[in-house]
Amino acid sequence: MNKPQKGCNLEKCFLCNNTVPEWRETINLHKQNLKFKKGEVIFSEGQPVTGIYFVYSGTAKVHKKWGDDKELIIRFAADGSILGHRGLGSKMVYGVSATAVEPLVVCFVDIKFFEASLKTNSDLCYKLMVLFAEELDVSERKMRDLAHMPVKGRVAQALLSLEEQFGQDTGGYINLTLSRHDLAAFAASTYETVFRVIMDLTKENIVVVTGKQIGINDRQKLAALTMGA
Repeated sequence: MNKPQKGCNLEKCFLCNNTVPEWRETINLHKQNLKFKKGEVIFSEGQPVTGIYFVYSGTAKVHKKWGDDKELIIRFAADGSILGHRGLGSKMVYGVSATAVEPLVVCFVDIKFFEASLKTNSDLCYKLMVLFAEELDVSERKMRDLAHMPVKGRVAQALLSLEEQFGQDTGGYINLTLSRHDLAAFAASTYETVFRVIMDLTKENIVVVTGKQIGINDRQKLAALTMGA
């Protein structure tokens, strides 16, 4: 991790975009710009909360321990997203981990300044409350899918969700390159099972695979696989 000289993206940043314009100069005085390499941990589950992070560029995975040696990817955070807010509360420990899945630049503000920002900016409080509600809804749907949806459906849902969030690159592939292990963690499955499912989907011409890149050929058939939940 190092500290590059970068400005803020006022259009996308969760913090800057939800505070009054007069507060942004104060943010500029308190923020730190940090750069992480692919695979580098930003913060770990169980660590005391030191501050909140906002993605400037790149992508991070937000993940949680699942059993002794597995992880469950809860979401992917891209440009403008907030990281570390799940640690807010009486315990003040990070309830999840965050790791860069590609080169990543974030803005960091310490927890005291973030709390001051919440007290000063009502829009920030409201948007954070909405975000918590949306994340709770997603978590509940993931638990439902884990209990009732077959693995093939969960993989299909994961691919559709990734394309919706990141779009397509110029070749028509999902514009985020993931390892099969990360795809398996996002679909709440194992590497071996996801590998077999991707092979099946490729044979059925529902998806196309080139190396680690995956493209969706038949969105209707892929979406139909998620209807079993």
